[in-house]
Amino acid sequence: MLLLYNAGIRLYFAAVWLASFFNKKAKLWINGRKERAFIRYQESIWFHFASLGEFEQGRPVLEELRTLYPDDKIVITFFSPSGYEIRKNTPFADAVYYLPLDTAENARKFIDTIQPKLAIFTKYDYWYHFFNEVNKRGIPLYVVSAIFRPGQVFFKWYGGFYRKLLRFVNYFFVQDEGSRQLLEGIGIKNVIVSGDTRFDRVWANAQHPKFIPGINEFKNGAKTFIAGSTWPQDEQLVAALVREYPEWKFIIAPHEVSEEKINRLMAMLPGGKSIRYSLITNHQSPISNLNIMVIDNIGILSSLYQYGDIAYIGGGFGAGIHNTLEAAAFGLPVIFGPNYSRFKEANDLIALKAGFSIADEKQLAGITDTLITDEAFYNSTSKKILAYVKEHIGATKAIVDHIVNGEQ
Repeated sequence: MLLLYNAGIRLYFAAVWLASFFNKKAKLWINGRKERAFIRYQESIWFHFASLGEFEQGRPVLEELRTLYPDDKIVITFFSPSGYEIRKNTPFADAVYYLPLDTAENARKFIDTIQPKLAIFTKYDYWYHFFNEVNKRGIPLYVVSAIFRPGQVFFKWYGGFYRKLLRFVNYFFVQDEGSRQLLEGIGIKNVIVSGDTRFDRVWANAQHPKFIPGINEFKNGAKTFIAGSTWPQDEQLVAALVREYPEWKFIIAPHEVSEEKINRLMAMLPGGKSIRYSLITNHQSPISNLNIMVIDNIGILSSLYQYGDIAYIGGGFGAGIHNTLEAAAFGLPVIFGPNYSRFKEANDLIALKAGFSIADEKQLAGITDTLITDEAFYNSTSKKILAYVKEHIGATKAIVDHIVNGEQ
């Protein structure tokens, strides 16, 4: 099975290399992994994140350990360009790299160079050779905010190789009881149900959100609908909604902000009523006269929700929804598309009637109208979603306490 795994890793690399000739993300992925010098440390703490979302999820643990061990070197690796390119200059790390391709030689060289005294992975990204290498050297390996589902390969009859990989982990800090039971069902008992560190991250952000220039001027006291991390199908629905509520303000923050994507979105929206965020300072008339703002940069969405009243979370017509908790931490009722079943918090919010899944334009208009016109329903929903977030904070302390003081 290891031979097949190694072959699969190389085939994946070859596929991305071919894609890099016409795909920007693939090109970044390849160029970021070209031969480069890693800084040699005598000792470090190694954090790995698959992408930007996992970085934000694991950030509370990273910040806490940075505070507790200010003299230790912190090394961060990313698998995806969306994480590396945005956080490559984070002040929380001494070095930030793309994770080298998972081969035995790369794992050995990388570990030799950074010399981690412990390794922390967030949620997922299980790499055989890196896990095997830290295990052979007796380096404690933790996976935080992990979550497992019955359909994953670890729990299939043919998943023996991947179950072996899980046994390289010293402790899993899982989000829910179901994950603990799945792991214990395959003989893995070094599991602690600590919860999801994203709650700590979004709660901290909501208590001290960044001020975003121009938004209050645009709102001018009006109720505001924020659509975050949207994809084209999401944007089509929101564009239709704009025409139904001319007294509301709409802020749309697309998942991708290339010039092509932004121009396509702007073409969907009513002429003369919308503006790109980057152009507000040069707008001739007051921006309060406009109804729609399109965010054409990355990095402000999590604080943008402080200005909203209702949130629509994109991705639910594709692979899955984006982060609902960033909006929930501000007490915003959240609406999203139908593909949410893999996301625990979305299922929780649906059960609480504090989150709402829609399948088409009519359903989006229906729930939006109810939230707008029924003040009691809106207030009840807002209170429930805020209480849900507050009830789930605390995972970071449980994880860090165990790493610092607990059994390894």
